[in-house]
Amino acid sequence: MAILKVIEVLANSDKSWEDAAKNAVAHASKSVKNIKSVYINEQSATVTDGKMDNYRVNAKITFEVN
Repeated sequence: MAILKVIEVLANSDKSWEDAAKNAVAHASKSVKNIKSVYINEQSATVTDGKMDNYRVNAKITFEVN
């Protein structure tokens, strides 16, 4: 039987929400091993001069505990 744990990570990108999600997983994988999935809980963006300029995600990352 596998034991799974979920952590919540906030990440951002100036390109896209997809890139922000990739940043969340990349940063978490520096200290967490055996990542199995990522669930994007929330998305938001900041707007400057009528254009979105910073994409943010609230990601739940699931990993297996050994």
